Amino acid sequence: MSENIGFIGLGAMGQKMARHLLDHGFALDLYDPNPAALAPLLARGARSHASPREVADVAEIILVCVPTPEIVEQVVLGENGVIQGETVRILVDHSTTGPSMARRLDQALKDRGIAALDAPLAGGVAGAEAGTLSVMVGGDASAYARCEAVFASFGRKVVHIGDQAGLGQTLKLVNNMIVGATLVATSEALLFGIKAGLEPRQMLEILNVSTARSYTSENMLAGTVMKREFDFGFRLDLMRKDIRLFLAEAEATGAPAFTCAVVKQFFDQAINSGEPSRDMTHVVQVLESLAQVRIEERPRV
Repeated sequence: MSENIGFIGLGAMGQKMARHLLDHGFALDLYDPNPAALAPLLARGARSHASPREVADVAEIILVCVPTPEIVEQVVLGENGVIQGETVRILVDHSTTGPSMARRLDQALKDRGIAALDAPLAGGVAGAEAGTLSVMVGGDASAYARCEAVFASFGRKVVHIGDQAGLGQTLKLVNNMIVGATLVATSEALLFGIKAGLEPRQMLEILNVSTARSYTSENMLAGTVMKREFDFGFRLDLMRKDIRLFLAEAEATGAPAFTCAVVKQFFDQAINSGEPSRDMTHVVQVLESLAQVRIEERPRV
C-alpha cells in the first residue's frame, strides 16, 4: 500500500495500530501532543504535524483514536480540527464516544463533503499489540469499502454493521456494558464462594469449563486479579465513561438499564477510592473490601 493515512491519537491503542499500518505499507501522517508517542513511528518514516487540520490537509482517510467524546469533538470539529482540512474525505472514529456523537459527526462532516465512519474497537491493548482487534463499523458502505484494507491491518474481525451512523458505537456500548456487568457479577459470586469455604483457583478452574465461563472470568479474574496484577489494560475512568454513555443512550431509547446503573455505582466507588487511571480490574477491590476476603492464589496443601 502507498496511500497516506492520517492518524490522530497515539495512546495505548493508537500507537500499536499505527505500527501495524506501517507494517502493511501505509504511509502515515500523525498528530499527537505527546512527542514520546510520536518518536518510534517517526523513526520508521511517519510524518508528524502540528494540528489535526494539518493532517487533514494531506490525508484523505483519517483515523481518530482518543479517550473521550470531548477530545473527539475538539480534534474533529474544533478550531484547527479535521473538518477544516482540504484533502480529507473519510473520517474514522475508533474512539468509544456513543451513537449520539457519531450521528453529530456524521451530519457535520457530511455538510463538508466528508464521510464519517464510527468504528470502535474490541480486544483491548493485547488485541492492538497483536493486530487482532475486532472493528465494528457504522456508516456509508462505500466509505467502509475504501477503508477495509486499512482496518484489516490491525483487525482480525472487521464487520460493517450498517449504513446508519452510530451502529458501531451502539454495539461497542453493548460490549462494554456486558464486560463491566459480568466482571462485577462474577466477582460478587466468587467472593460468596470464598466466604463459604471454596478455594478461588478451584472455583475458576471449574467455572471456566462450565456454563458460567466468560471473557472476564478467564482473562480478567483468572488472568490478572488472581495474581493481584490488575493490569488488564483498560482504565477505570474510561470504563465508567462507557457505562455512563450506555446509561444515557439507553434512557434516550427507552431501554431498561437497571443492571448498568448498579454496575456504575461500583465503578464510581473504585474511582473515588483511588487513581482514576488505574486498571478497570481494580473495581474488584471494592467488592473485596465489602466481603473482607480477596480473590487470590492460595498455597496448595
